[in-house]
Amino acid sequence: MTSTIDFLGRRFEVGPTDDELLGRPRTWMLRACWAAMAAIGILQYGFGSLVPSLVDRGWTPLTVFWLLATWTVFQAVAGFPVAYLRERGRIAPRTAMVAGAVLLPLGPLSLAQGSEILALLGYSVLSGTGAGIVYATCSSTVAKWYPERQAAKVSLATGAFAYGSVPFAIAFLLGPPTPMLTITAVVVLVVVLAAGAIVADPPAHWWPPHVDPREWMLDRTKSPVTAVRQYSPREAMRTGVAPLMYLILFIASAVSLFDITFLATMGASIDAAVVVVAVGTGVLLAANGAGRALAIRVSDRVGRARTLAWVLATLGLGQLFLASAANTESPAMLVFATVLAGVGGGAFYPLFASLVREFFGDQSAGARRTHAAVYSAKAFGGVLGVGVAAAVLPSWGYPPVLLLACALALASAALCVKLRQPGRFLPGVPPQRVAAPGS
Repeated sequence: MTSTIDFLGRRFEVGPTDDELLGRPRTWMLRACWAAMAAIGILQYGFGSLVPSLVDRGWTPLTVFWLLATWTVFQAVAGFPVAYLRERGRIAPRTAMVAGAVLLPLGPLSLAQGSEILALLGYSVLSGTGAGIVYATCSSTVAKWYPERQAAKVSLATGAFAYGSVPFAIAFLLGPPTPMLTITAVVVLVVVLAAGAIVADPPAHWWPPHVDPREWMLDRTKSPVTAVRQYSPREAMRTGVAPLMYLILFIASAVSLFDITFLATMGASIDAAVVVVAVGTGVLLAANGAGRALAIRVSDRVGRARTLAWVLATLGLGQLFLASAANTESPAMLVFATVLAGVGGGAFYPLFASLVREFFGDQSAGARRTHAAVYSAKAFGGVLGVGVAAAVLPSWGYPPVLLLACALALASAALCVKLRQPGRFLPGVPPQRVAAPGS
C-alpha cells in the first residue's frame, strides 16, 4: 500500500486491489447496494399506489398521506446518526444492513394487517428508520469503493431506489394490495439481508491501484472540483452555502414527493383509467431513477450547479403540464407530464450529493456528516409536499396546488445561480492548502 497526499491535504492509500481485499471484484459491492436500494424504494415510491385502497378500507385520506410524510421524516433523519456511527467505526455496514432488514418488513406488514396506529408505528417510524439506515449505508459503501467515480456509481445505486419500485407500484394499482404487501415484506427482508451478507468497507482512504491518483487529480475530465478543505457540519453552515443548499433541497424534495404521492389520486380525480394511471406511475418512477445517472453525466461536462438548475426547471415544467392535465382531464397530457416530473424529481438527489462532496469535502468524518445533514432537508420536504399538501388539496384542488409547486420548483432553480464553492476566491487559481480540522 502506497500513501499519497495532494496539495489540499487529501490522503490516498493506493492498493491493494479490490480482489485482494474482498476475494471478488468491487462490482459485487455496487450490485449488492443497488439491489438493496431497489428493495427499500418500494416503501416510498410505491406508497402512492396504495392510497386508494387504504382509503377504501375506511382510513381518512389525511391520515393515509401523513403516514408517508412521517415515513419520509424518519428515513431522511436516520441518515445523520448512521453517518456519525459509520465514520467512527462504531457500526459496520453489515451490522447496519441487518438492522435495517429487521425493521423494513414491519412497514408493509403493518399496512396489510394493522390499524392506523399500528401503521404509524410499523410503517412510518420503524420501517422509515430502517430505510434511512440502509440508504445511508449503501450510499457510503459505494462511494468508498469507487472513490475515483463516486458521482456516477452512487447515482446508479440511488437510481434503483426509484425505478426498482416500478413493478410493485403497478401491482399495487392493478391487484389486491394485501397479498402484494406481504410479498413485498418478504422480498425486502430477503434482498436486504442478502446484500448485508456481502457488503464491507475498504480500508480508510483506499484508492484502486489501477488508477494513478496524481494523474486523476490533474485530469478535470475525470476528477471533480475538489473542496479546498474538509468542513465540519457547523463550519459548512457558517459558509452560508450549506443553508442555501438545504433550502433548495427542501423545496425540490417537497415538489418531487408531492408528485409520486398524489399521482394515483389525481388520476382518479380526472377519471383516468387504471391502466393509464399505472402507465403514468411507471413512467414517473422509471424517469425518476434513470434521470439520476443522466444528470451526473451531463453535469460532468457543464457543471453540477448549472445542471441542477436545469433539472429543477424541468421539475417545474412538469408541474405546469400536470396542472394542465388536471384542468383539462387529459390522460395523454398526464402521461407526458410524468416524464418531465420524473426526470426533474429524481435527478437533483445525486447532484446535491456530488455538490456537497465537492464543496465541503469527502474524507473527514465531519465532511461526511455534512452530506447527511443536507440530505435531512428531505424530512421537511415530506412534511410540506405530502402532509401539508394533503390538508389543502380538498379545498384548493389539484390545478392551484400544482401551479404553486411549479412556482416553487422554478424559484429553487433560480436559487442555484448563487451556489458557489466556499473558499475559492479567484477562478482558475488553486487555493492554498488548508489543513482539515483534526488532521
